[in-house]
Amino acid sequence: MRSAYGTPVRVGVFGLLGSGNLGNDGSLEALLGRLRADHPEAVVDALCGGPETVAKRYGIPATRLHWYRGEYRTASRAGAIAAKGLGKLVDVFRTAAWVRRHDVVIVPGMGVLEATLPLRPWGFPYSLLLLCATGRLFGVRVALVGVGAAAIGSRPTRVLVRWSARLAAYRSYRDAQSRDAMRAMGVDTARDEVYPDLAFALPAPAAGAPPGPGGPPRPVCVGVMAFHGGDDDRARAEEIHRRYLDGTTRFVRALAADGRRVRLLTGDAADGAVVDAILDAVDSPLVSAADAASLADLMKEAAAADAVVATRYHNLVCALRVGTPTLALSYAAKSDALMARMGLDAYCHPAREVDPDRLLEQFRALERGSARLRRILAERNRIAARRLEDQFTALTAALFPAAGPTHALRETP
Repeated sequence: MRSAYGTPVRVGVFGLLGSGNLGNDGSLEALLGRLRADHPEAVVDALCGGPETVAKRYGIPATRLHWYRGEYRTASRAGAIAAKGLGKLVDVFRTAAWVRRHDVVIVPGMGVLEATLPLRPWGFPYSLLLLCATGRLFGVRVALVGVGAAAIGSRPTRVLVRWSARLAAYRSYRDAQSRDAMRAMGVDTARDEVYPDLAFALPAPAAGAPPGPGGPPRPVCVGVMAFHGGDDDRARAEEIHRRYLDGTTRFVRALAADGRRVRLLTGDAADGAVVDAILDAVDSPLVSAADAASLADLMKEAAAADAVVATRYHNLVCALRVGTPTLALSYAAKSDALMARMGLDAYCHPAREVDPDRLLEQFRALERGSARLRRILAERNRIAARRLEDQFTALTAALFPAAGPTHALRETP
């Protein structure tokens, strides 16, 4: 696969990759696996949040996303504020210089068009707009592939996200509600498609052997999160977090009191404090923390479990991908949409209002229906695999027309 000049096609990947979020990195891993299989001659590098991690883990050159290293620290002193402001200006030229070296730039998955977690407009939304605008300026095709989107209350953030989407050459979404949200924000989505999350393309480990008759049950995985509400909940963030932590802790304590082994899972470096708080509060040898460094590690944990109760979106994806009955502590509509798509919409519980007694009832119902739910998940995973084949075929046709069927690039007017 070569460009019009006979050189290998240059592909850039962009996002908060290598920054400690396993879901973001898993989306990158799925994309790289497919690129290497379908387009082995492509030259790939990244502009990302954690370049050292990406370079070491995935073997591709990587450049730091922001010139100012304190980008995501709160700037309170005049010097830090000035440095952050200067960084925004420098990043215009850094991003432009990086983009123009490529034929194609791909943003793999991630919730880049949403604000379901606290987000400032001059953070990642600003960076995404720089990417899409410079891509349009230099004729570089920018693709938002399998991304998440949601309604955004903050007007500045909404404007940046809307224009980023409009300027992208290709868009696809990980659920229908993401497409609907972008349409409501004024983006023409008539030619945009919906596919399963890219992480469903990752290979799934074999499920653990079921326990023998009369044997002890396998563990229950409980995925936790440093949850403080969304972008519109900043005034209530600590209250939301305390309520979430208290309810989740009481649920774990109830499982341990029933003699169940519990494995605590995380999906981001920030979640470690929640794990420590639960371990201190429950103080039981039946409760332990998994040391997961990738979505593959999370899938292994979920495959060895009888059931999973999880908050983070990609904790849910991993459990569903391996076919383990799953209950979602849902913090955003994307979790509800995912569970509905996989046939488990009856097993959602609000993360903002964790009721340990009600959660325990739902969990017991989940376990009673385990055999039936495993059959449902097996079928839904087969459907997801077929849809992701369609996604990669469409991506090749849109971004690498010389490598596949002849299709016009789907440009946004």
